[in-house]
Amino acid sequence: MLSAALSGFLLGASLIIAIGAQNAFILRQGLLREHVFVLSLICALSDALLIAAGVAGLGTLIAQSPRLISLVTLGGAAFLFWYASVAFRRAFHPEVLQAATSGNGNLKVAIGTVLALTFLNPHVYLDTVVLLGGLSARFEGVNRAAYGAGAALASFIWFFGLGYGARLLQPVFARPAAWRVLDVLIGLVMAGIALSLLVRFLHS
Repeated sequence: MLSAALSGFLLGASLIIAIGAQNAFILRQGLLREHVFVLSLICALSDALLIAAGVAGLGTLIAQSPRLISLVTLGGAAFLFWYASVAFRRAFHPEVLQAATSGNGNLKVAIGTVLALTFLNPHVYLDTVVLLGGLSARFEGVNRAAYGAGAALASFIWFFGLGYGARLLQPVFARPAAWRVLDVLIGLVMAGIALSLLVRFLHS
């Protein structure tokens, strides 16, 4: 059982520790010190839910529904392009950049954004539901549950570590120029993911 849990943990960590939409948003909120606990918890619980669904067999069903995958792909690409434009506006408009250094403090907006970045991003389903879920077929019974728990634990450790660890970078981001660079990078990441989704859709 321990071996299965470790396998799930390592695979989950390898998939989640990458520059992505969720991670970029949590990093920014961590630097702003706004709603870090709530947003990190939402990301971790969302991953745990999707991992559980994949381990339970949903991954196989989704993989067999090209139309559903196409709809999620197009919707996710559209949202990521929109969020990229928001990040670029923050970077290139001084008033918006100045406001960003103190945050807007709106919890509902932050929760809505993190939920959209999570559930409108097809990569989340491919990684957690399809890939992690599919590989869980190697295990049976308790070992399979342990595998899923290990993968979910990796998400909890990562998101809370990223959200609260971002504060160590606070001195760097005391300068507006650092926020400008971060927002440009966030915009590029979001746009890059959106483009990759469109390319995958066109070649599917």
